[in-house]
Amino acid sequence: MRAFLNGRIDLTQAEAVRDLIESRTLYQAKVAAQQLEGALSRRLQPLKQKLVELIATLEAGVDFAEDDVSVLPADQILDRIETVRSPLQELAHTFAYGKIVHEGLTLAIVGRPNVGKSSLFNRLVERERAIVTPTPGTTRDLVTETVAIGGIPVQLIDTAGIRRALDEAESIGIRKSLETIADADLVLIVRDSSQPVTPEDEEWMKPVAERPAILIENKCDLMAPASKSNDCVYTSALTGEGIAELRNAILRHIGGESGTQTDAGFLTNVRHQSRVRESIAGLQAAESAVGNRIPHEMLLLDLYSALRPLDEITGATTTDDILNLIFSTFCIGK
Repeated sequence: MRAFLNGRIDLTQAEAVRDLIESRTLYQAKVAAQQLEGALSRRLQPLKQKLVELIATLEAGVDFAEDDVSVLPADQILDRIETVRSPLQELAHTFAYGKIVHEGLTLAIVGRPNVGKSSLFNRLVERERAIVTPTPGTTRDLVTETVAIGGIPVQLIDTAGIRRALDEAESIGIRKSLETIADADLVLIVRDSSQPVTPEDEEWMKPVAERPAILIENKCDLMAPASKSNDCVYTSALTGEGIAELRNAILRHIGGESGTQTDAGFLTNVRHQSRVRESIAGLQAAESAVGNRIPHEMLLLDLYSALRPLDEITGATTTDDILNLIFSTFCIGK
């Protein structure tokens, strides 16, 4: 906080120190280190500069109208607003990926009994974490483990096989499985590729239909290659075949294969995302004002509304209450 107040770092860099301390994977630490070096600030600074220049030009036109200072025509004002708004919208879109990098991903492994869910879980965890037996319905409760996939913290959840329960304990486990499907960020639907799809399969898959999911055909070592489909990931928990492809499919789902975002700076913080959205809203209001031929004095109010949230991200105009809230989350010592 002293470094921030003395102007040595901006607020995004100060928050990156906390993210670096709390990082659980090497990739999280890398992203936090880039933010600490000012990656997000460097991305925002040219946009702020363009906005300040536009505001200064319009202010001059308002304040010195009697001196014949030229005022920008409407089409030029709209063009200059667009050069700020469009990059800000691109930045706002990075939050979906940045939030996962910062907080991690919850991934539920679901399917019928004895399709190899627990074996697949153990393959992803890379150790014998879940009990595996040939008897259907071995898993009665949720088994969880956090692993790093492509540097993203992923909480894997092995669930009870979904079927008509044979006893109360299994019934509770199946209910927990369905609840986990509803809460998970991503669902791995596991099928036994050596068995045909049954009406019961179609029935239990209905709750999963609207969830982000990857369909896995397990036990692919028991099926003929000619029957494979491009819509599924084919794995064999027994031999390890397809596990690397499954990890890649998970990364594709969360947008983690492209490394361009990390080089350019992206949003991992809810506060930053909210301020960017506020700035975009101010710019959109300014565009509407130009289209409706609102006087420039009123247009400037919208432009200032777009500038203030950007200043709040870096800490240029942040209130003491917000600063105290941010820095109160740092652990000073015991």
